[in-house]
Amino acid sequence: MEGESKPNDWVIKHIQESNYISRDLSWLAFNYRVLDQAKHIDRSIFERLKFLSITASNLDEFCTIRLGSLYNYLDYGKERYDYSGLRETPFRQLLLTEIQTFVRNQNEYYIKKLKPQFEKNGFNIVKCESLSIEQGVQVDQYFLRTIYPMLTPMLFDNYHTFPVLKYNRLLFGVVTRVPQDTNNQERYSFIQVPSNLPRFYEIENLDESISFIPLEDIIRRNMQHLFRNVDIAAINLFRINRNGDFTLEESEDIEANFLEELKKKLQTRKRGRVVRIDIEENPNPSLIRLLKIQWDLDELNILKIPKEGLIDFTGLLQIIGHREFKSKRLNPKPPVKPVSFPEQGESDLFEILKQKDVLLHHPYNSMEPVLELLEKAADDPLVLSIKITIYRLAKDSRISNALLRAAENGKHVSVLFEVKARFDEENNLREGQRLQRAGCFVIYGVSNLKTHTKLLLIVRSEGEKVYRYVHLSSGNYNEVTSRFYTDIGLLSTNEAYANDVSEFFNVITGHSQPAAYRNLITSPRDMRIQLCNLVKREAENAKSGLPAGIVIKLNSLQDKEFIDALYEASQAGVTIKLIIRGMCSLRPGRKGLSENIEVISIVGEFLEHSRIYYFHNAGMPKVYIGSADAMVRSFDRRVESLFLLEQEMLRKQAMNILRYNLKDNVNAYTMREDGSYVIKEHNGEPPFNVHKEFYEVTREIIKDVQLF
Repeated sequence: MEGESKPNDWVIKHIQESNYISRDLSWLAFNYRVLDQAKHIDRSIFERLKFLSITASNLDEFCTIRLGSLYNYLDYGKERYDYSGLRETPFRQLLLTEIQTFVRNQNEYYIKKLKPQFEKNGFNIVKCESLSIEQGVQVDQYFLRTIYPMLTPMLFDNYHTFPVLKYNRLLFGVVTRVPQDTNNQERYSFIQVPSNLPRFYEIENLDESISFIPLEDIIRRNMQHLFRNVDIAAINLFRINRNGDFTLEESEDIEANFLEELKKKLQTRKRGRVVRIDIEENPNPSLIRLLKIQWDLDELNILKIPKEGLIDFTGLLQIIGHREFKSKRLNPKPPVKPVSFPEQGESDLFEILKQKDVLLHHPYNSMEPVLELLEKAADDPLVLSIKITIYRLAKDSRISNALLRAAENGKHVSVLFEVKARFDEENNLREGQRLQRAGCFVIYGVSNLKTHTKLLLIVRSEGEKVYRYVHLSSGNYNEVTSRFYTDIGLLSTNEAYANDVSEFFNVITGHSQPAAYRNLITSPRDMRIQLCNLVKREAENAKSGLPAGIVIKLNSLQDKEFIDALYEASQAGVTIKLIIRGMCSLRPGRKGLSENIEVISIVGEFLEHSRIYYFHNAGMPKVYIGSADAMVRSFDRRVESLFLLEQEMLRKQAMNILRYNLKDNVNAYTMREDGSYVIKEHNGEPPFNVHKEFYEVTREIIKDVQLF
C-alpha cells in the first residue's frame, strides 16, 4: 500500500452529493464533539483531561473495529462500498487522513492549552532531564528495583523472527550497532513497557505539588542497562492498534465448541493485523521502513506524535483519579427520587410494584431499586426463580453476587450471558462459568446473534397468587456505569409486560416462537418492519391532514431502510426531530429529501445512552423504550427489544425526556446538511442544561408535556 495518495477533490465532492452520510466519518465528527468537552474552560483541568482521555479510548476502539473491518476487505480483495458510495481504497485514504487530522488536533490542544494549566493545579508531567540529582537517583533506583526485571528486549534479525507485539501497549523500537561489526549493521530490538505498573512514577515536591514522570521516560533514561557493550543508534516510542473485528461462526455444539471458538477468536484479536501506529515525531527512518514492510502499511497509517505530546492519553487516568485531587474533581449530585415513585407510604419495593409501575431515569434516579429488588429476591423464600440477560457487568458486581446467592438458596436462576459483548468477552466468560458452578442455568448467547436486550424477570409466589416482577431497560446491569450513563428502565408487575417477557425468555433460552407480543417489538424478528410501519403511519396521517410528528432519541442511526422511511415521511410533511448522540448516516435538511428533519446531538457530563421512539399517532402518542438503536446490526444481528409505555404518567415522563433534550442549549449540537455539527445557538434563551435540569423534574412539570 506504499505510495497511495491522499483523497482528492472528487472524493470529497462524491461523499457530499450522497443522500447518506458515511458512518465512519460521522463517528469521527462525534469524537470531535467529545474533544470539545475538554475545551470547556469552566471545567476543572481534571474533567478536561478526562474527556481528552475518552477521545483516545474512543479512537482506539474505532481503529480496532471500524478501521479493522475496512482492512478485512482490503486485505482479502473484497469489494466494499461505504454509505457515501466510495469504494474501499479511496475510502481508506479519506478515513486515515481524517484520523491523522484528529490526532494532530488532540495533541495541539493538549500541548498549547492543557499542559500550561498543570502547575497551577498542583502537578506537572516532567521528563527525567528536569529532575534534581536526588530525584534522578530515586527514579533510577525505581528502575533497577522494579522496572528492569520486567523488561525483555526482543531482537529481530536473520536468526530471530519478528516478535508479536501487543496492541494498545507502549512499545520501544531500539536500533543498535555492535562496535566490533565491520559492516556496521543495524539491529532492531523491541521492548514492551509493562502495563501492570502505574503509567507515571510520582514524586511529592516540597511545595506539596506532585511530579509525574512517565514510565517510558524512565526506561529511556536507563536503556543502556538493557544493551551493554553495544551502541544505541535510536530509541523510538510507539504504540499500535490491531484489527479486532471478528465474527463468530454459528456452532452446533453451543456449550463446548462455541466457547472454544470464542477463546480462539480472542487470541486472534491479539495477533490481528496492525492498522495504526502512533510514534514519536522524527522516528528512525530504517525502523519505520522495517515496520511498514513487516505490517504492510504506508505513511497514512503512521501518526507522528510531537515530543511535547503524549502517546496514549488514557494513561492520564492515573492523574485524573489521584486521591490528592479528589476535592478538585466534579462530584455529581446525589440521585433524586423517581417521579413515578409513591410520594409517601409503602417503602417495600415488592409491594410498591403491585400497585404501580416505576420508570427510572439514570443517573438522575439511582439504580438502587433494581439492585435492591434483585438482592431481596436472592434471599426471599417466596421467590421461585430469576431470569436475566447480562451484557456488561461491573467489577465485583452486586448483580452477579445476588445471582450466586439466589442459586445457593435453591432458587432457579437462568442467566443469558452475552459473551460476544465487545471487549468484555473474557470477563463475561469468567463470570458466566462462576455462576454455572454455583448451579445457575447459563447460556452463552443465542447462536450467531448478539443478545443486547436488557431484561429481568423475578417470579414470586405470594399465597395463592404468583407475581412476576419485570425490569426492562436501555442500559446494562452495571451499577458503576449507571452513575454516568443516561439510561431509562421500567419496573413493573403488569401482566402484559410479564407475559411478553416470559415469552421472550422462552424464545432466547429455548425454541418457542410466539405468534405476537402485546407490548414488545423484538429483533431480529420484526423490529425494522414495525418501526418503519410506525413511521409510514405518520406519513399517512400527514397526507390525510391529521397531526403527525416523530421524535427519536438514539445513540446511532445507520439503517438505510429506516432512514428511507424517515425521508419519505419528511416529504409527506411529517415534522421529524432526531436526537442522535453519535453516528448518524441520515442527511437532514436537504431540499426535496429531508427538509422537515432536524438532528441534534447531546454531548456533555453524562453519556447519553437511552433509546426512546415517539410517534404522535394523531394525538394518541405511542412511545417505545429499550435497547435498540436504528442500525443494521440492531435489526439483523442482535437480539433486541423495545417496549411500549402503557401508563400515561410514564409515557409523559419519557416525552419530557425528549422535550428537555430538544430544549437543551448547553450540551447540544445541530447537525448540518453536509454532515458537520455546530454548537446550538441560544437565540436569546437562558442556558438550559439537561444534565442539571433532570434533577429538578416534578409531577407538575410533566403533567402537561406535549411535543407537537
